[in-house]
Amino acid sequence: MRVVLAEDLFLLRDGLSTLLTAHGCEVVAAVETGPELERALVEQRPDVAVVDVRLPPTQTDEGLRAALSARREVPGLPVLVLSQHVEQLYARELLADGAGGVGYLLKDRVFNADQFLDAVRRVATGGTAMDPEVIAKLVARRTTPLQRLTQRENDVLALMAEGKSNAAIAQQLVISEGAVSKHIASIFGKLDLANSEDTNRRVLAVLEYLKP
Repeated sequence: MRVVLAEDLFLLRDGLSTLLTAHGCEVVAAVETGPELERALVEQRPDVAVVDVRLPPTQTDEGLRAALSARREVPGLPVLVLSQHVEQLYARELLADGAGGVGYLLKDRVFNADQFLDAVRRVATGGTAMDPEVIAKLVARRTTPLQRLTQRENDVLALMAEGKSNAAIAQQLVISEGAVSKHIASIFGKLDLANSEDTNRRVLAVLEYLKP
C-alpha cells in the first residue's frame, strides 16, 4: 500500500512513517506543509493519504484544504484526516462529495497502533473510519430518511461508521451476528439502498448517516 503522510511535527511524522513501513506500507512521501502535500498527492496518487488538518504555512486548515483540492483532481483519492479536536466543519467538508474512502480520527487514536492501521487500510479500500466523537457531533441532528431508523438500527449504523465488522458490532451490542445482519438489511431498506454490483451499500449507508 502506497501512502502519502503529512504531519508538521517531526517526531510524530517519523513515528508514523516507521509504523506504516513496519506493517508493509510504502511511504512514498512524508511532508510537513500544505503545498508539499498537494503536490505529493497529485504526483504520487497514493493508495491513501494520512493528513494532519493543521499544517504550515497557515496552521489552520491547510492540510485538509490541500487534501480536498487533490481529491478534486484525483477523484476518489482516499484520505484519512488526523485532528487534535473534533471540528465539525472540517469533517463535513471531507464527506461533502458523497464518496467513500474517507476517515477522520482524533490524534489520540493514533497511539493505538492496531486501531490506526486498521483505519488506514479501511480508508484505502474505499471504506470509512470515523472517530466516535466525530460521529456523535455530526449526527446530533436527525433528518429524513434517518428518522425511519429504530434506536437499535441507529446504534448499528453508528458502529458501521466506525468501521466495525458485524462480529464486532454484535459483541459490542451484546446481540447475535444474525441479529446484526437483520438490522443492516432493514437499514438498507429504509434508506432505499438497492443491492447492486456497482455499489457498496454499507459505505453508502454510512455516508447517508454522516451526510452534512
